Amino acid sequence: MVQTDDLFADAPDYPRLTAGVDEVGRGPLCGDVVAAAVVLDPLQPIEGLNDSKKLSEKKREALFDIIRERALSYCVARASVEEIDRLNILHASLLAMKRAVEGLRYQGAELEPELVLVDGNRLPQWRYRAEAVVKGDSRVAAIAAASILAKVVRDREMQAMDVQYPGYGLAGHKGYPTKAHLEALKRLGVSPIHRRSYAPVRALLEES
Repeated sequence: MVQTDDLFADAPDYPRLTAGVDEVGRGPLCGDVVAAAVVLDPLQPIEGLNDSKKLSEKKREALFDIIRERALSYCVARASVEEIDRLNILHASLLAMKRAVEGLRYQGAELEPELVLVDGNRLPQWRYRAEAVVKGDSRVAAIAAASILAKVVRDREMQAMDVQYPGYGLAGHKGYPTKAHLEALKRLGVSPIHRRSYAPVRALLEES
């Protein structure tokens, strides 16, 4: 797999059909955990890829459209709040990643990647040849692309949820346990999209 710019110049020479996988949303108190899988096209390089957390919102939004236009294949998937509470966030994140890879398509058919590179140190249980890559979103272009897709999708969902559940400030903190979010939880109570297994939310439910 050809890397796209100097940031990834020292990366190994991966197979052409290498999928990068990353997830967003382990830390927030509410909303789904979102994962993306991306197979880049070496004939259509994308400049400026990086860990989504290191990019401005404007840059992520611009790259979001470029990645979807130029990638050989991509898929965004999720695990729901209910699944997070039932399975725990680690297993829900792995489930979302598995769904993202299984959702890859090329020319209308399922795309079977030759290799799957997963950000972090844990792999889902699946049939694919795979490697876990610590800090992969800064080391592998396809993982960086996946991190951008997942973050933009989840951030947009939090902005929409801010309209549906006003007062929590979701558009700003994206569900993370900021002081403002915790104060809003105490004032407004637990919404249907809050993760009941997370300690601050669980404590409020127990008090009530």
